[in-house]
Amino acid sequence: MAKSRKSIAKSDFVQRNLEAGLEKLAVASAAGDRAVAVRGKDAKKLGATVKRLAKRKASALRRKKTAAKRARKSPSGETRRALKAAVRELATVNTQLGKARTVKAANAVEYAALRLAQRRATGYQRAIAQIDRALRRSA
Repeated sequence: MAKSRKSIAKSDFVQRNLEAGLEKLAVASAAGDRAVAVRGKDAKKLGATVKRLAKRKASALRRKKTAAKRARKSPSGETRRALKAAVRELATVNTQLGKARTVKAANAVEYAALRLAQRRATGYQRAIAQIDRALRRSA
């Protein structure tokens, strides 16, 4: 039984695969740059939203505390309604803040992964360009 010889790659096959790999690397790098820019803008917006909601929560807590003191001091319908309104507002702000924090955390995880991938792609492109220049000089 004759053994089959492994085929030897031709130069055009190797060249085509190299070009395709370099093209895919360039596409990945460009997509990474765009994604990092978008995620960075989103991170700034989400950070501002969380900060704003945290301030609203603090003011709602103060409002609830003062309303509770007033309701204890002089229990009337008006003070009880003010206390209920303060409690409702605090609950609303708490839920909004919780949602905003989870979205911000998810964005931060994705942003960190994208930045790492972008750095890798950029580093690979620089290294390949440097090697290409060195090979052209020696050839």
